[in-house]
Amino acid sequence: MSCVLGFDYGARRIGVASGNRISQSARPLPVLRVHAGEPDWTRVDALLAEWQPEALIVGLPLTLDGGEQKITRSARAFADALTQRSGLPVHLADERHTSQEAARRFASQRAAGAARRRDAANLDSLAAAVILESWLTQTH
Repeated sequence: MSCVLGFDYGARRIGVASGNRISQSARPLPVLRVHAGEPDWTRVDALLAEWQPEALIVGLPLTLDGGEQKITRSARAFADALTQRSGLPVHLADERHTSQEAARRFASQRAAGAARRRDAANLDSLAAAVILESWLTQTH
C-alpha cells in the first residue's frame, strides 16, 4: 500500500488530499468541516477506513520566519489527535507558501475552464494536495 492522506488544518475547514508514494502525486478530496473547534471525526474515521493510508501528513502553518502562532498549536493538537485515533504515523510538514501555490493552481484551472468559482470551496483541499506533494517529493 502506498497511500498517504494529507490535511491542511484550519479553524473552520480542513482540506484533505490523497497521495501516492510511488507517483509522488496527490489529489484533493472533499473538505472536512470543523464545528465548535472539533473536526468532523466521523468523516475522518470514514476517510481512514476508505483509503487505508500508511501515513498521515498534517500541514504545519508557521509564520514566514518559521515561528509558531495559535493556528500552529491547533494543527499540532489535530496531528496528536490523529495519532491517537488512527495509530498511524503522523508527520508534520511545513506549509508556508502552499496557499499561494494552491491559489495559483486554482486560477490556472479556472482559466482553462476546468474549474468554476463555486469550486473555490475546495481550495483548502487543493492546498492539502500541494502540502502532500511537497512532502512526498522531499522525503521519498
